[in-house]
Amino acid sequence: MRVIVEKDKDGVGRRAAQFVAALVRKRPNCVLGLATGSTPVGMYGELIRMHREEGLDFSRIVTFNLDEYVGLSSSHPQSYRYFMQQNLFDHINVDARDTHVPDGRALDFEAYCEQYERLIKEEGGIDLQVLGIGSDGHIAFNEPGSSLGSRTRLKTLTHETVRDNARFFGGEEEVPRLAITMGVGTILESRQCLLLASGASKAKAIRDTIEGPITAQVTASALQLHRDVIAVLDEEAARLLERRDYYLQVERAQSALQSGELGAPTEGS
Repeated sequence: MRVIVEKDKDGVGRRAAQFVAALVRKRPNCVLGLATGSTPVGMYGELIRMHREEGLDFSRIVTFNLDEYVGLSSSHPQSYRYFMQQNLFDHINVDARDTHVPDGRALDFEAYCEQYERLIKEEGGIDLQVLGIGSDGHIAFNEPGSSLGSRTRLKTLTHETVRDNARFFGGEEEVPRLAITMGVGTILESRQCLLLASGASKAKAIRDTIEGPITAQVTASALQLHRDVIAVLDEEAARLLERRDYYLQVERAQSALQSGELGAPTEGS
């Protein structure tokens, strides 16, 4: 896992946007897996800026979001469809027909979840999956104890998740108790994962994810099994990492390599 530490939350957003933009430029018809939450907002803002000021073209991309609350309509201010429209989709030239957010009001959830998996496969799979992380180390709504091979399905939210999200709803009693979520197994099939975290409240979860054992009690730890994961963290989220100096050393070497300072050895050296 490649670990990048930025100074603050704004730096996380800018750096993450660079990775997304590089893929969109390289593969204009790429499939992006997207996440909601406070941390990705900065990334979306930077992507909007790139679209407006640098001509970053989203007209051919396809997107799939990780999750959605059960029972909320797409027009509900706390639904993830509403979030994506407000924070990204309404401000770039993406085709609305190519943006997929789980339907929290599906009539047959089992059939709907199977269909969501089929849609991802029909599009050729997800090229880059953006991920946030819960304070207990969950990714998407794969709460502690979720199968590391799970697929898109209904999931009951833990009290910790309800508590963490209560600030968006005006109280715990207003937070839905069920969500549709991509499974850990679905996420691991993405070709690349981009994990974002900021703030001291995420420090333990990040330490357990990157340096702890792989366990269903910290579903993000399953990312250790993925061949291509980039974690972009701010200083506070990275503060408990024991191998932080090594990660910084790796990034310095990566920068030198990209700049040409670490060229191929000359003949006879």
